[in-house]
Amino acid sequence: MSAPQDDLDPKSADALPEDLGETIGVPDASPAEQPTEDLAALLAEAQAKIGEYHDQLLRAHAEVENIRRRAQDDVAKARKFGTESFAESLIPVRDSLEAALAQENQTTEDWRQGVESTLRQLNTAFERNQMREIAPQPGDVFDPHRHQAISNVPSPHPQGAVAQSLQKGYLIADRVLRPALVMVSAGQS
Repeated sequence: MSAPQDDLDPKSADALPEDLGETIGVPDASPAEQPTEDLAALLAEAQAKIGEYHDQLLRAHAEVENIRRRAQDDVAKARKFGTESFAESLIPVRDSLEAALAQENQTTEDWRQGVESTLRQLNTAFERNQMREIAPQPGDVFDPHRHQAISNVPSPHPQGAVAQSLQKGYLIADRVLRPALVMVSAGQS
């Protein structure tokens, strides 16, 4: 049989040996004996911190909303004015075409020179705006990302190579605007 144990109240520091109460951190005075001013001060301090954190949260939320709104405005402006540079480059081309149509009694050679000049202006506008041609040659490897196959035809080129280019494609800054239309080689028959 075990020896009878004294009823110990774990909340009471008197029930513990003196050195054990200090070891486990039991306060000298019971909570009822602590001054209410200390508790009120702790409560006020905690409420102040909560108010400070709430204010910081509201400010952070407002900042995120401002950043989101500015980003939406930037995207809208980019869409609206993104073609401005390209349009400015095309204005001289249009002017040249209108001037050519306004001229009367032109020779075929004059028309040809005017068209060549206008084509150079258009090419300059394309270059300035990073627009490049996709013009595969017969025998080039077929690239499904840049070429659109219309049909397979027998040809002297290896199977899967471009057999014939039907229409040029175009890139804008490495993004395909229009794929090149091609006929793909089915190999020699």
